[in-house]
Amino acid sequence: MAIHVLAVHRDTVGTEQAAGGSLTAAYSVGVFCWLLSAGVYIAAKWVSSEMPPWALCFWRVLIAWAILMPIVYRHFGAMVALVRARGLELLAIGGVGLGVCQGLIFVGLEHADATTAGIIIALIPIITMILARFILAEPMGRWQVIGSILAFLGIVVIIVKGSPAALLRLDLNPGELWIVAGAFCFSLYTVLLRRAKFDLNRLALLVLLLGAAVLTALPFYLSELVSDERSTLNASGLIALGYVAIPGGAVMYYLFNRSIEALGAARAGVLLYIQTIFIAMLAYLFLGEQLQRYHLEGAALIVAGLLLIILLKPTTRAEATKA
Repeated sequence: MAIHVLAVHRDTVGTEQAAGGSLTAAYSVGVFCWLLSAGVYIAAKWVSSEMPPWALCFWRVLIAWAILMPIVYRHFGAMVALVRARGLELLAIGGVGLGVCQGLIFVGLEHADATTAGIIIALIPIITMILARFILAEPMGRWQVIGSILAFLGIVVIIVKGSPAALLRLDLNPGELWIVAGAFCFSLYTVLLRRAKFDLNRLALLVLLLGAAVLTALPFYLSELVSDERSTLNASGLIALGYVAIPGGAVMYYLFNRSIEALGAARAGVLLYIQTIFIAMLAYLFLGEQLQRYHLEGAALIVAGLLLIILLKPTTRAEATKA
């Protein structure tokens, strides 16, 4: 799902390959990838009353892992060596970013609409920037702080549905809070992955992280088998699972990996914002959801915050010296 920008440390490929090949084709792959990812939110919301969230999470990452594993067979030796050397680190990072993150979002979609989830997920780059400031000591200037505050206010507007009285009454939708928690987990995953700098092929690393997500989601899934009466898969559950695991899982992960190779991580990652638009469109077409005024007000604040962060980057000491 989205939620799955593989923010690895290598970003040297991309511009050169895109210049030699077709930028149009590369961007088309990236856009199609986020369309498939947006469909995951729709499928998860559609089946939320019939299929428990951790079952959907567990089977999604397991099936995606099983499909992608044979593709990276040439890297098995390096993968085994990395697991032996840094297995616990892989488990923690993959578990948080591709396991817990997805599970929390699926839990949230039981109570929140998909349109709201899509807007909240657009907050990920901002949370990532804030965490990078504290964990990686990356620079964060005055405009980045202001932009972050604006984006945070946008999320507050959406969660309270444009009514300050709802905040005073603590009349909040728990689903939206779970989705915010999921966005935080993915942002933490992105920063930790950037710090880890695993020396491994990008797709092979993704397969290892998916394996970590499988192990992390398993205890939650087993708990559901005991306590949730929805644990038996029905026809709707199988259809939703088939989509989120294959087109919205393995295929989406693979295409995003290809878009990173062609465009570079920075360019490919910017396309994440298209996912929010796709989710709103698909939610209207398939779920009958309507954009509310508070959606637009919150989204406007988030976009304003993002523009401040993207367009007014902080000046590093080196740049200041040259100036």
